[in-house]
Amino acid sequence: MTREITARTGHAGVIGAPVRHSLSPTLHNAAYQALDLDLVYGAYEVQPGQAAAALAGATALGFVGISVTTPHKDAIAKAADARTRRVELLGAANSVAIKGGKSLADSTDGVGLLADLARSSGFDPSGVRCAVLGAGGAARDVVLSFADAGADEVVVVNRSFAKAAVAAELAGDRGRVGSLDELAAFDVIVNATSIGLLPAGESDEIARSFAAHLHDGQLVVDLVYRPSRTLFLELALASGARARNGLGMLVHQAARQVEFFTGLEAPIEAMWASVEQEATS
Repeated sequence: MTREITARTGHAGVIGAPVRHSLSPTLHNAAYQALDLDLVYGAYEVQPGQAAAALAGATALGFVGISVTTPHKDAIAKAADARTRRVELLGAANSVAIKGGKSLADSTDGVGLLADLARSSGFDPSGVRCAVLGAGGAARDVVLSFADAGADEVVVVNRSFAKAAVAAELAGDRGRVGSLDELAAFDVIVNATSIGLLPAGESDEIARSFAAHLHDGQLVVDLVYRPSRTLFLELALASGARARNGLGMLVHQAARQVEFFTGLEAPIEAMWASVEQEATS
């Protein structure tokens, strides 16, 4: 059912560049409809360097919140009026709630991933050894989330040692920088790099180097959800590992945003149903 938009309708949206491919409008609008809220959520192309201006505009227009994707996560964390502990630690945010003309930045990627793994397989991160490939905003959130959830060790593997060290520090004395040849020792491997988005051929060698040490019994996650099965996940499955793509993290991080923006429990089943054609993992 299409909801009528009137002069009373509230607004929210996602900013990024590019952003027209985003499933966030589908997820949020499904949630708002299920909750019977007079809110509409759109996608807004915002060029690099314009995140603060976009937030100011959203605040002036009375938006209830904005979701934030590449390349604005670091900038939006600085532009918000206030930040949660997670954002203070990460230096990046993917969500901003706006109330009374003031903005509060948060990050929901890592907790969204853990929520998806718990829902899909009953996964409990306490006591596990986790390796994270990459050191960007999403990777840092995953590191912090696993550490907060009680993982025994969180190791970061990245081309830049300095960036890996910064990410690993988020796990305190349980975090360190590692290497690809250690991956056989871990219970969970999370690929938070963007190799799955590269054209076939360009990323094959990297994916094969990532997968060379995978084996039966491991849980392997690729945060990419389009394509639904990257070469890295194909190789993980061939090694006998369990594989999960990033669609579940997308759904559950959006659910946390719905709760952050509205104060209401997110209708997770309605949100999953809205993107069920993508759920091929």
